[in-house]
Amino acid sequence: MTMPMVAAAIWGVVVAGFGAWMTDLSPWYYGLRKPGWKPPDWLFGPAWTIILTLASYAAYLGWQNAPGEDGRRLVAGLFVLNGLANIVWSLLFFRQRRPDRALAEVVVLWLSIAALIVVLAPISATASLAMAPYLVWVSFASVLNLSIVRQNYPFKGRNARGEPVGAASPGAINPGAASRRRGSPRAMPSAKGLDRGDRARRRDGGKAP
Repeated sequence: MTMPMVAAAIWGVVVAGFGAWMTDLSPWYYGLRKPGWKPPDWLFGPAWTIILTLASYAAYLGWQNAPGEDGRRLVAGLFVLNGLANIVWSLLFFRQRRPDRALAEVVVLWLSIAALIVVLAPISATASLAMAPYLVWVSFASVLNLSIVRQNYPFKGRNARGEPVGAASPGAINPGAASRRRGSPRAMPSAKGLDRGDRARRRDGGKAP
């Protein structure tokens, strides 16, 4: 196995490994409202494995067939940028719990894949074609990300103690107000109740019971 092949394989493993580590399927994630057409969660792991395997193969072909050192540096630099963009998306969405920021960052991820397809096309048609599933999947993920943002916005990110929290809710902002709306027994007595108390005190000569 040649060094370019080893380097391409390491790139794929690192991107997949960090992405899996960042993907925290916490109660916060399961509590998000999601569109009915979202694929089952178990499908994402195999899909990313196939996509990053093809991308690693494209990286190997691009390095092997790039014209000169400048061409190789360009290919390698674009793959590094793509890997970082992939990891940062998972960080923003799952760890910082900010799908809105992840939606903005996914533009960088999408453009990095598109740039690789364009740059690899004259170097190796096979390498460029191997990146196509990556672009299709990220395009789909972008639409899914947008749908989740629309259904759950706003997101609060992290609180003052650095603990991540999800979308804001009326009860989280003012628990007392929420409990009063639910008719909590600790709510303030009504005006009608006060009137009854006043009438009872007047009948007893103004003394409190």
